[in-house]
Amino acid sequence: MSLQGNLQPRGRPGPAARYAEIRQMTEALAAPLSAEDQCVQSMPDASPAKWHLAHTTWFFERMILSAAPDYEAFDPRYDALFNSYYLGLGTPFARARRGMLTRPSADEVLAYRHHVDAAMAALIEAGDVPLGTLALGLNHEQQHQELLLTDIKHAFACNPLLPAYRPAVLAAVESAPPLGWIDHDGGQVAVGDAGEGFAFDNERPEHVVSLRPFRIAARLVNCGEYLEFIADGGYARPELWLSDGWALARQEGWQAPLYWQPGAKEIFTLHGVRPIDPAEPVAHVSFYEAAAYAAWAGKRLPTEFEWEAVARTWPKEGHFLDLDVLHPRASQTPRMLGDAWAWTRSSYDPYPGFKTFEGPASEYNGKFMIGQIVLRGGSCATPADHIRTTYRNFFPPAARWQFSGIRLAEDI
Repeated sequence: MSLQGNLQPRGRPGPAARYAEIRQMTEALAAPLSAEDQCVQSMPDASPAKWHLAHTTWFFERMILSAAPDYEAFDPRYDALFNSYYLGLGTPFARARRGMLTRPSADEVLAYRHHVDAAMAALIEAGDVPLGTLALGLNHEQQHQELLLTDIKHAFACNPLLPAYRPAVLAAVESAPPLGWIDHDGGQVAVGDAGEGFAFDNERPEHVVSLRPFRIAARLVNCGEYLEFIADGGYARPELWLSDGWALARQEGWQAPLYWQPGAKEIFTLHGVRPIDPAEPVAHVSFYEAAAYAAWAGKRLPTEFEWEAVARTWPKEGHFLDLDVLHPRASQTPRMLGDAWAWTRSSYDPYPGFKTFEGPASEYNGKFMIGQIVLRGGSCATPADHIRTTYRNFFPPAARWQFSGIRLAEDI
């Protein structure tokens, strides 16, 4: 699949301004962090903030600037340090050991970013940048903006001081609307990206699926509802759980979602510890917990195609990345997007006719199409202009450190 992308849809700035806007946002997300904060890696699945800053820079250097005849690399040794998983481009530094990279320093990483940014600005101004690869690089960086936040949240939660990433006043909503439902007649439904703008290769091609009549919840499951599941012995009833999930929950001692404090009265957030608001969407649950909750509620999780069939017809509104509210929040309005990614019952598989991106970017998505579950809808850490109704996020079923939540469905 060739890399195609539209960097200037109606109302959006041109390539140079768009590049600068996204790059500056990443640095703004890292600004509240000390040099020590930026180096920590709390688990193998997470990466240090400094590494995110450098890797997104490596992407532009390796995928675009390396082909420019006059470009001089900031430091050739960075090519292996900040390669993530592109084995066709060399042997990356081990992912689980990224926290060992005390050098380069945070200041040197910023200097690296600015070196690459200057070269990219010149290339864009000269009209010599491949716009499809540029669009991929910017969407890739927005993915890492969300990862930077989820990874530092996990690191701070491991600190007994439970430090706040950023202060904020989170206003609680006194009550949540009843759990309403959206009916769908099923039938032959088009899903996937039609190729009119940027999309990742895993969103294509558009194709038709057959759906039976179903209904899907008009909002995510909230903390109050999840507390009822806990109070009814949800974590102690094996009949509700998939076998692998039950074994893992026992092994790791799960009694509540990740970041809920003992006693299930308070929750750790990027804004510090605060009381659990029963009306806000529950987040940081694994697929196993989501499936167990759905079984307890007498429902099921939607397939990714059911979710998309409904989301295509609803306004593209929701709570996305907002530095003042980096936490799911309750809404009185039904919506399909934002706050927390919704686990689906769909394996992360290729669409019929799927083709990877051409060139070095061919390793971007396809190689991960095994053992993963699809999530849909974006979260409170997802940039608002990054999400699409065709967007397919994916994680292993045990993952909890992402802003992952629950949306129910049932057959009609």
